[in-house]
Amino acid sequence: MNARVEQCDVLVIGAGPAGSVAAALLRQQGRQVLVLERELFPRFSIGESLLPQSMEYLQQAGMLQTVVEAGFQFKNGAAFVRGERYTDFDFRDKHSAGWGTTYQVQRARFDQLLATEAARQGAEVRFQHSVSAVDLDGVKPRATVRHADGSDYVVEAGFILDASGFGRVLPRLLQLETPSNFPVRGAIFTHIEDGIAAPDFDRNKIRVTVHPEHCDVWYWLIPFAAGRCSIGVVAETSFLEKYQGSESERLQALVMQDPSLRQLLQHARWDTPARQIVGYSANVKSLWGKGYALLGNAGEFLDPVFSSGVTIAMKSASMAAAVLQRHFAGIAVDWEHEYAVPLKKGVDTFRTFVESWYAGGFQKVIFHEQQQPEIKRMIAAILAGYAWDESNPYVRESKRRLKALEEVCA
Repeated sequence: MNARVEQCDVLVIGAGPAGSVAAALLRQQGRQVLVLERELFPRFSIGESLLPQSMEYLQQAGMLQTVVEAGFQFKNGAAFVRGERYTDFDFRDKHSAGWGTTYQVQRARFDQLLATEAARQGAEVRFQHSVSAVDLDGVKPRATVRHADGSDYVVEAGFILDASGFGRVLPRLLQLETPSNFPVRGAIFTHIEDGIAAPDFDRNKIRVTVHPEHCDVWYWLIPFAAGRCSIGVVAETSFLEKYQGSESERLQALVMQDPSLRQLLQHARWDTPARQIVGYSANVKSLWGKGYALLGNAGEFLDPVFSSGVTIAMKSASMAAAVLQRHFAGIAVDWEHEYAVPLKKGVDTFRTFVESWYAGGFQKVIFHEQQQPEIKRMIAAILAGYAWDESNPYVRESKRRLKALEEVCA
């Protein structure tokens, strides 16, 4: 017996930030949108420290008030620690125009809020529905969908947006994946009741701490509201494999190696089992093809060090929705030059800074004792997510400019 066939204008795979923002923007255009999410929300996810640039896309999608009223931890910058050295960036003091503040969010609740808001705006959102196959050979793309109860059906759409994040649905089904040029790294992380009593600790900033002996190993500490935080360590898998025991035991052993974190978290209650993800950096042959485009992490994920993932996801959703508006109006569109190339420009800016971070050069810049205020404001803008603002020399010529700055700071 043939599976039933449903119709929609746009099928969105994944109800995370990219999928929900895209769905809301497409609903503003009057499109019929179906969002399919494999998981049941709320569900745990990392990527919890938003960048101010992402506020622009929440505002575009009509979701800003919902996020502002949710009571998440306010965020205005990033702090970096290595041994005795401490430096911070206030995102309100930056080169680029736009938002200078944002939030640090538990993603289970944040993502559910955005998905609920997309549904309120008229998108149909279905949980525990996963795409198992796609057929792009017909006039319209078709997706075979499996519900959690085992039943199958087919969706024929005017276009498919893959916002499946680390699930990377279309890259897997269409053999689009290519190796990342980053070494294989892993992250071990959890949420804790942090018990931080230090009067000089700034809960309004993410804290990035460099391992006392290895510059390519680092920790995140993301304060949440109500005295909790996200804590994690990132390193090459060969380094993480040296530590034995449960994920929680390994994480605590690694965190306690850093004197500043050991002092800061001396009263912490480690009340949630830790988790690990490995080999998260990914890339694809193309961000689009006949009848589809890839959003956010489904297309490429760099690294968590500068919290760029959600911003890239929302930026890609905004850009794809704008191209689709022209597409559905009957205007010939060029996905490579209207979507892929401009999106990659910002991603490549982040890539330059990520690569320099792990090589140690950008750390010399960050911790340099004589920082020029104007250069610091340019760097702050990129760390705040404004990686597409070409009025910033460190965006326009990121490799050349950063290399020159590293040489000065060295």
